[in-house]
Amino acid sequence: MNKKRIIMIGAAGLVSFAVTFIFAWFTGGEPVSPSAIEPSECPSVKPGMISAVGAASSEMKKAMTAKRLDSLVYEVREKIQEYDGKLQGLEVREQRLQRAHNLIKKDIEELNNLRIELASTVANLKSEHDKLLKSRVKIAKAEKNNLTTIAAAYDKMDSASASKILTNMTQMQKGGVGGSSLDDAVKILHYMTERTKAKLLAELVTSEPNLAALLCQRLKQIIEEE
Repeated sequence: MNKKRIIMIGAAGLVSFAVTFIFAWFTGGEPVSPSAIEPSECPSVKPGMISAVGAASSEMKKAMTAKRLDSLVYEVREKIQEYDGKLQGLEVREQRLQRAHNLIKKDIEELNNLRIELASTVANLKSEHDKLLKSRVKIAKAEKNNLTTIAAAYDKMDSASASKILTNMTQMQKGGVGGSSLDDAVKILHYMTERTKAKLLAELVTSEPNLAALLCQRLKQIIEEE
């Protein structure tokens, strides 16, 4: 992973810096030679004492260098642990984001499916609504008076004669263009009195049961225009 590679490169740089610092520390200063000190400057210092001081200084320098090296190594380890912790946190965050992305993607797919189903349902409802509108029997205001007069005449007939007339009417061609007069028969039946209508339908049940069922169904689809 690119993030982990960057972290390892940074840690390697810190270690390299520590090693360079230690090397410079060891090679930066030279031990003091006894001949380099003028006797006139230190008349009371003996050569053996100078050697002892140099050795002590060297040991002290090595001890300080080792301590600094331990400190640098400790700091480098802490930095590496810190970077590892951040890297793990980023990986966890990335996994959570991926899971959230997957959930959102799934929700979008479900919403698209619901949208398609809803569009199909709306189209079916519209189709059924159009069929219902086409199947309605509309009675215009202008023909209402004529239908009422004709229905009154049927009310005065016996049920057998009225049923025969309506049966023949439903079998006729309307206007010579292939349209049946079923709607006209339904309109007349609509304006008959309830008593006459019941007798006529009972008569049709005996002679024309299918026609009687059809007339009853069409009666529910009548709409009077105002």
